[in-house]
Amino acid sequence: MRLAPLMLALGLGLAACAPTSQTPTSAPVDMGPYGARTDEGPSGQPIEIHAVRPAYLTDRNRRQQVAYNGPEAAGTIVVDPYARFLYHVQGNGQAMRYGVAVGQAGKNFQGNATIGRKQAWPSWTPTANMVRTQPELYGPLKGGLSGGVDNPLGSRALYLYRGGRDTMYRIHGTMDPSSIGKATSAGCIRLFNQDIMDLFNEIPSGTQVKVRTRAESLALEGPLVEQPNGYLAPAGGAVETAEAAQ
Repeated sequence: MRLAPLMLALGLGLAACAPTSQTPTSAPVDMGPYGARTDEGPSGQPIEIHAVRPAYLTDRNRRQQVAYNGPEAAGTIVVDPYARFLYHVQGNGQAMRYGVAVGQAGKNFQGNATIGRKQAWPSWTPTANMVRTQPELYGPLKGGLSGGVDNPLGSRALYLYRGGRDTMYRIHGTMDPSSIGKATSAGCIRLFNQDIMDLFNEIPSGTQVKVRTRAESLALEGPLVEQPNGYLAPAGGAVETAEAAQ
């Protein structure tokens, strides 16, 4: 998995040096579920989850309840790595839809599985193949990386199992929110930290998961094309720009 570069200190520390202003400030914008949060880290320490920038909250990226015509039962998680969506099926023809980013590993698994394990602020260890093919990047991490703000799995992870065995397929958060809705060079299925945190609380271990094939995605989502900005759009449809989400 690619380690997302973090700039958590960007802009901090300047406020203490700024002159005091008497100009009234506008009320903060209500970001709904995508606002800033304070979470408990793996050692009990507070970890700040920054609000998602509005530019990243395109229509395809924002969580929303949508009509759902798939065959899966209520409670099922459906991952579509080709349309870059994750659905939590609600029943009655409805589902909660989330935008996701998809790494190459996200297309290496298909079919049915269950969530065999859930972990808040998970640790991560690169595979032997990752260390072998990119030793300069992953070699220093071959012993594993503990959970926290530098971990590519973000704030939460759901581990998919089949037949009692770990498939190595993960649904997880990210410290790089700009990647959501796009294809990435590595990794499985990543969501905004706010989305995976809420989904983590809603679904129990043992939840059924269906990962669509390309053919299933095409049949249910229709043809899609990747735009120059990295986002997908229906073939022949309007380009969705980041500015449109602001």
